[in-house]
Amino acid sequence: LTEVYSSSPALGRYFRSAQVISFSNESSTVIYQLMFSVPPSTEGFMENSMNPDFIRNILRQNIYDED
Repeated sequence: LTEVYSSSPALGRYFRSAQVISFSNESSTVIYQLMFSVPPSTEGFMENSMNPDFIRNILRQNIYDED
């Protein structure tokens, strides 16, 4: 995750860290926390760039690109 988000053209400059919060071998589920440093009150930044769907799609695109 660190490599994916730190090299992202859209979020790389804001990305600070990724940390695994919980891991389950039984269901192959990982819960992680991403830390970003965001600029002060830029119009639309939180609604667009920090939108959970947008952040998820960056990871998804990286997975697709590797295939």
